[in-house]
Amino acid sequence: MSVSDRLRELGLRLPAVPLPVANYVPAVRHGDFVWTSGQLPMVDGALPVTGKVGDGEGLVTPQQAQQLARTAALNGLAAIAATVGNLDVVVRVVKVVGYVASDPSFTGQPGVVNGASDLLGEVFGEAGLHARSAVGVSALPLDAPVEIELVVALR
Repeated sequence: MSVSDRLRELGLRLPAVPLPVANYVPAVRHGDFVWTSGQLPMVDGALPVTGKVGDGEGLVTPQQAQQLARTAALNGLAAIAATVGNLDVVVRVVKVVGYVASDPSFTGQPGVVNGASDLLGEVFGEAGLHARSAVGVSALPLDAPVEIELVVALR
């Protein structure tokens, strides 16, 4: 089954590639690899939620943040597809780096970044298994709760 077919089966559509918020490109291909820039969970050009992730009043919940990580990963896949033509040439997700804007007491970054990892597994199956880092940070661009970077190998 092609990746395009799998996306349809999952009820997913690649969004338009979010515009960069500074001086960079969304993804770069070098040889048989593509690296994405950090992808925010933009939906139709805007962040649906902003703020720090944690447990408490006024914070983005870990469950919300996990869904945002999924959205950011989908944006990363859109950037890859725009760079190489389509996702059917991806043979492996090599690395995922997830940044979580965290309340100082929050230590659940790995669970948040699972939103991205789970999506990649659903889309690519075994080829979606990857090395990963999940990092808590004090702030992200535009006050985004999460940011996701992807590295993929191509055939």
